[in-house]
Order: sequence, then structure tokens, then C-alpha cells
Amino acid sequence: MSTTYVPTISSGIAGPLGVLHLPRLWQKVSLEAQGKLAPGYPGIGKGYDSMVLSALGLDPETVKSYIRENKPSYPQFESWIRQQPNVTLDAGTIQKLNDSIKGYQHDDETRSGIFKNCGYTDQECNYRDAINLNNLDDWHEFHQSVLK
Repeated sequence: MSTTYVPTISSGIAGPLGVLHLPRLWQKVSLEAQGKLAPGYPGIGKGYDSMVLSALGLDPETVKSYIRENKPSYPQFESWIRQQPNVTLDAGTIQKLNDSIKGYQHDDETRSGIFKNCGYTDQECNYRDAINLNNLDDWHEFHQSVLK
């Protein structure tokens, strides 16, 4: 069995704060802090990770340090976020962020690459949004690294 792990929490999942992707970000940064994040997955990447941190007003290095030093559970992570100075958690900001996450579409090259890796064509799979395409990619990578 692998000593690294493919993230298994979808970007389409929100915790009690209501922020999509935040549980996945926590899982990826937590795995990275332990040296257990599967190759090819950034702890904090340029896509959804950066969108979430920026919208909430959180510094990526501060988040990484907190998780590395404290190894929080997900509820502890959300509690810590609520205590951060200048954090933005109002309903309008969260709704706008969630809408942008749900509405994000991968470019044709990325979509085609995911389909190819997973054995699909555009005609066989109707996923077009990044959340579902990323899920499909994660399931494939999980199978390859853990189950195969």
C-alpha cells in the first residue's frame, strides 16, 4: 500500500462554514505537512486553493504553518479560521466564492487529458465542470496508487 495519499475530499464539499473546497484544502495541506500527499498534488495550488484563501483573506504560508505545527482536525481548522484577524466570512463573500468554484470549467486540453487518462471520450462522459472532472481524476489516481 502507498505511503502517500490521493486527496479524497471533493472540491464540491463544504464544511460548517459553508465554504466549498475548504475541507479538501485542509486535507491536502495536512497530508503535505506529514509528507503523505501523493505526487502531482500541491498542498496549496494556484486554482481552487488560492481562490479560497484569497476570498477569505488568509495567507497561504500562515495556513501551512498552522496546520504543520498543530495538526488540527477539520473542526479545529475552521475554528482557527474564525479567529484570524481580517478574515472574511460573510454570506455574500462565501456565496460569490462558491458560485465561482461551481462555475469553473477546465480548458479543453485539461478536460481531454482527464478523459484520456480515465478511458473516456467527450461523447461518453458529460462532465464539463472542474469539480466533477477533478473528482473523476482523483478516483482514477486513487485506483492507480492504492487499489491496483
